[in-house]
Amino acid sequence: MKIKILVLLLFFFVNLYAKKDYYISLGSIPKYNKDFKHFEYVNDKAPKNGVFKQAARGTYDSLNPFILKGISALGIGLIYDSLMQPSLDESSVYYPLLAEEIEVDPNNNWVKFYLNPKARFSDGVSVKADDVKFTFETLITKASPIYKKYYSDVKNVEIIDKLTVKFNFKTSKNNELPLILASLSILPKHYWIDKDFKKSDNINPIGSGPYVLDKYKFSKYISFKRNKNYWAKDLAVNKGFYNFNKVQFDYYKDQTVILEAFKSGEFDFIQEYTSKNWATLYKGKNFDKGLIKKENRAHKNVQGMQAFAFNLRNPLFNNLQVRKALNLAFDFEWTNKKLFFSQYKRTNSYFANSELSSSFLPSREELKLLNPLKDQIPKSVFLSEFKNNKTSANGNIRKELKQALKILKKEGWIFKNKILVKNNKEFKFEILIYQSAFERVLQPFIKNLKKIGIQAKIRVVDAVSYTNRLRNFNYDMMVTSYGVSLTPGNELKYFWHSNSADIEGSRNYIGIKNKALDSLINEIIIAANRKDLITAVKALDRVLLHNYYLIPNWYTSVYRIAYWNKIQQPKIYPKYDLAIYSWWINKK
Repeated sequence: MKIKILVLLLFFFVNLYAKKDYYISLGSIPKYNKDFKHFEYVNDKAPKNGVFKQAARGTYDSLNPFILKGISALGIGLIYDSLMQPSLDESSVYYPLLAEEIEVDPNNNWVKFYLNPKARFSDGVSVKADDVKFTFETLITKASPIYKKYYSDVKNVEIIDKLTVKFNFKTSKNNELPLILASLSILPKHYWIDKDFKKSDNINPIGSGPYVLDKYKFSKYISFKRNKNYWAKDLAVNKGFYNFNKVQFDYYKDQTVILEAFKSGEFDFIQEYTSKNWATLYKGKNFDKGLIKKENRAHKNVQGMQAFAFNLRNPLFNNLQVRKALNLAFDFEWTNKKLFFSQYKRTNSYFANSELSSSFLPSREELKLLNPLKDQIPKSVFLSEFKNNKTSANGNIRKELKQALKILKKEGWIFKNKILVKNNKEFKFEILIYQSAFERVLQPFIKNLKKIGIQAKIRVVDAVSYTNRLRNFNYDMMVTSYGVSLTPGNELKYFWHSNSADIEGSRNYIGIKNKALDSLINEIIIAANRKDLITAVKALDRVLLHNYYLIPNWYTSVYRIAYWNKIQQPKIYPKYDLAIYSWWINKK
């Protein structure tokens, strides 16, 4: 009898703990209370008017960002609402949007979303739990294969009533899963039910977001107009946002043309990614007169990893020591000084510019994760801190090249007639890019490789060809970047987990199949708190770095932005985003 009473009491307290809430986070205390009026980084009195024009480089041929086919248009996400909305000055905290409340099982076996009864799609039809279920099932069966993997820990979706939907989990250990589902963009079932989602690249979509599709011409432009009947315009997460009557993206083939078009007033805002352009080209009468504002804005974003990535599917790069040798041929210090006007820092972590970055030797907590994997990871993980080679910046890296050649010879490569050869096969490969601006960075690297007998050449392709080759892993080396968050989790499986290496369209561009990394990624996903998460991420970072899967590039902790002075901004900037849709046009 006592046991039965104890069980009933435990059941009562467990269910008492499972309660509805107005936010979700991964262990963070929310900055804003339940009754907050708006985020502090907006102007809730901002006028709503004008057309905001931006430039896009390359092309697009699809209006469906969820499917594998085609290149989707920039800005298409503006037509969709997600279940909850992230704060841009907090780490992984989400507040109500389509869902006005959320309830997470205390044992993490399920999550419920309670939809706002006022939620409407742009055609006036109410957003229901059935739309949420339809969206999820469509994404895992008809969209890009990455969605099926991304949501693989969801067992099923259950409709509780017309405004309540429940996601049941296969495992209770994926603590990020409720938050991942909170960010799900919802599709209208009534609109898509009689259409072929897999072949819908040219179907005009609708959503429940702040904008609707206005007009477009594939590869030329696309514009969105503000939905004046937007159901969520007065919600706290939207106050002060979406102030432009229209948002337009004009497509250009050439980056030089884009900059000249901006300077002549063809569009309103530009973010510059090329240091040489920033240092030399952002000047002229419109800058002198104050008509164009130029700004370096510091941010707190984790910078992730940009790099020259090896494709391990090419046998040339299967050897860790060979990859390490090629790393020595990149002279970052000279590149930064001569080409980048000393604007960058060398990237020494997959999670640069954050507390997630590994440093020194592994901590005691990290060793608890690493020691069981000792036979599967490089010994150097335990013996030394990862650091890229540092040159004198004078262009002479004879010492580094000599060291690289010594490593390569030890691995069986022979320097013969100025060509590196092994088993009668020459060491040669291509570097795939679509931005011609990268040629000036790659050419000195290629020149250094040539000195040790390696023949590398650049393959420049257009945006469509580039996307297709990435999806099919058709390259030897490529310039890539891995954007990560301050609270990384399931997305890491699609970057570096063995299961994603052979999935068409995944971001495991390197082709990594490493059981140790699989284990560490799982530790990150099931981390019970922030401290455990940081420990697991640092351990993962070390193993990735010491495997030399890529040649790290560089990063900057500022946004380089320029905009015409008719554009106004709030006085407070969020830590983790430009929040460009909180800006407005001043017509005075």
